Amino acid sequence: MIKLIEDKELKSKIARKILEALTQWFEVEESREGYIADCKDWIFLANEEDGEYNGFLCLKETGDATVELAVMGVLKDHHRSGIGRALVEKAKEIAHSEGYSFMQVKTVRMGMYEDYDITNRFYISCGFKEFEVFPMYWDEANPCQIYVMSL
Repeated sequence: MIKLIEDKELKSKIARKILEALTQWFEVEESREGYIADCKDWIFLANEEDGEYNGFLCLKETGDATVELAVMGVLKDHHRSGIGRALVEKAKEIAHSEGYSFMQVKTVRMGMYEDYDITNRFYISCGFKEFEVFPMYWDEANPCQIYVMSL
């Protein structure tokens, strides 16, 4: 069940548990710790099953009309079970109800790494459209693909 989490400490606890289990995507400790700290102030959705959280998604405002899907993670044992899609759908509902018109997400451009190609295909399947690539946003080895969707 997808829940809107308001408690800041619970947000950090859930984010830490999941991101530390997903070091394949969140291997840089400084970045991971940044997400864990920052998520306290963002819209935070989490999936709970049998008293355990196995996925979460955070939205942050990036403009008057736009939110960014800033960070998302689903424990590997639960990949391809519909949790990620359910989190995105709930995020779209909440963002729209809060008056936002667009949602964006940043990831590594398609064709760079198979793990990120899976991520790219997931976002496209959720309705995101390719918007722009910034080759040096992060660094040369990780060109930033921005996807966007209307809400």
